[in-house]
Amino acid sequence: MQFAEHPSWQFETLRLHDISPSILMIEMNRPEFSNAFNTQMATDLVQCFEQLAMNAYAADSQPGVVILTGSGQKAFCAGGDLKERLDMTDDAWFAQHLVYERMVRAILNTPQIVIGAINGAAYGGGCELVAMLDFSYAASHAKFAQTEVKLGIIPGAGGTQNLTRAVGEKRAKELILTGEVFSAEQAEKWGLINGVISADALLGHVIARAEAITSNGPVAVKQAKMAISRAQDLSLDDGLRFEIEAYNRCVSTQDRREGIAAFNERRKAEFKGR
Repeated sequence: MQFAEHPSWQFETLRLHDISPSILMIEMNRPEFSNAFNTQMATDLVQCFEQLAMNAYAADSQPGVVILTGSGQKAFCAGGDLKERLDMTDDAWFAQHLVYERMVRAILNTPQIVIGAINGAAYGGGCELVAMLDFSYAASHAKFAQTEVKLGIIPGAGGTQNLTRAVGEKRAKELILTGEVFSAEQAEKWGLINGVISADALLGHVIARAEAITSNGPVAVKQAKMAISRAQDLSLDDGLRFEIEAYNRCVSTQDRREGIAAFNERRKAEFKGR
């Protein structure tokens, strides 16, 4: 499927780019607002990622990898749109936040591998978004901050949970409680991102990482992601049991047979995702 031109994959605040049949790029497209979340963009992300999750179990499942980035060079995502929130009633605020909560779960639960290309500032909800992705690379000029306490609230899109899992409890407390800005180099050092790349090479690097993933067995990739993600809150013993369940789902697949045959025949495997 060509997602970028398909009628059911058109969104008001997102632009989709078909990098290859196996790789889809989602570009948050509100550059005049530093790609900040408004209700519409959160709704679009919910719909897009929920559709991707459903598509992952189709017989001709594609894509296997999703790249998430922002429009322009200035910002990846500046968090919640505070102009939209200026005169919100409490009830309206709660209603909007339910959409944000659904967005978090849609992104976290998608079976596809989601890689961030962090092309600029990632503040507030934008920083939370980085923390919920499978992994990310950032342009050297990118900046990060978990700024909610400066607004009288706390991170409410997974920040207290996902940032802590990425950088550790004490570092997360420092970043969340001060709201201070930190650099791409610090984000890499602390484990929030996987690497710092020059701005002009960022997208090419992320696409190459995506291609490395899509060259592998699709069933195995999905099961490996699930085993890593779902076992984070389990004991080691329960995590090992979950890993074996994921492993066993690969054993009876055509991909497993093809992978072993290709290795022994000294050729590149041709995986079918089944």
